[in-house]
Amino acid sequence: MSRLRVRPTAPDADGRTLSVTPESAGWGHVGFALHRLKPGQSVSGLEPDRELCLVLVAGTARIVAGEADLGLTGGRQSPFEDAAPGAAYIPAGVSYTVTADGPVELAICSAPGRPGGEARLIASARMGREVRGQGTNTRHVRNILPEGEPADSLLVVEVVTPGGHWSSYPPHKHDTSREQETLLEETYYHRLNPPQGFAFQRVYTDDRSLDETVCVEDGDVVMVPRGYHPVGAPHGYDLYYLNVMAGPERKWRFHNDPAHEWIITGPR
Repeated sequence: MSRLRVRPTAPDADGRTLSVTPESAGWGHVGFALHRLKPGQSVSGLEPDRELCLVLVAGTARIVAGEADLGLTGGRQSPFEDAAPGAAYIPAGVSYTVTADGPVELAICSAPGRPGGEARLIASARMGREVRGQGTNTRHVRNILPEGEPADSLLVVEVVTPGGHWSSYPPHKHDTSREQETLLEETYYHRLNPPQGFAFQRVYTDDRSLDETVCVEDGDVVMVPRGYHPVGAPHGYDLYYLNVMAGPERKWRFHNDPAHEWIITGPR
C-alpha cells in the first residue's frame, strides 16, 4: 500500500469517511476531510487558527457561520455535472454548521489562517472555468478559491479529466520557495465515473528519493508532499479531482519537469 494513498472508510457519526491532517500527513499546512451526510444530518466545527473552504462536491446544504445564516448552496448531483459546486469560506475562529438538504458529499479543506476575516458563500460566477491543454491533454478546470480571492493560505480547485486523457501534465512541481516556484503541499481527492474505474497518479522527485505510482480508485486521496505529480485517466472512465494546496506563500508558481516540458514548448 502506498504511503501517499488514503482510502475512505465507513462514515463515522459525523459522516466522515476521510481525514488528512498535518499530523497524519507529516507536513505543516494542508488539511482535508470528506463527509457523506444523510438528508437532515449536520456537521459542525470551529478551528481557532485554521481557515476553511467548505465544498459541496455534490448535493445541497444550508451553511451557518457564527451567527450568520449563509443560506442554501450547491445543487449539482454529481461532480461530473458541468456546474459549479456550492462552496463557502470560513475564516479562522468562526464556527460553522452544515446541514444537508438531501444527500451531500462535503469536503472540508483547511490551512493555517488568521482570525478576523468574514465568512462568505463563494458565488458560482466567481469560480472561473477554463479548459487547459489540447488533444489527450485536455482537462476542465474550475477555480473555487484561487489566489485572486481573499484567503490567508488556501488554494482550492477542481478538475475533470476525460477518459483517456492526462492531467497535471506535463509533470510539474511546487515544492521549493524561489522566484519561479512556490512551496505548496497538496491533496488530490479523486472520483471516477463510472465509479468502478481506476486511474494512476505518479509522485516523483528529480533525484527519485520519492517515486511512487499510485493506482487510485473512487473516493481515494493522494497526498503530494513534494515532487512532480501527473495523473492519467484510462479510456472509458472520467476522472474528477479536488485539489487543496497551501504553503508559506499563497501563490501557485510551478516548475515543469525539464525532461517533458517540450510537450508544451515544442521539440528541441
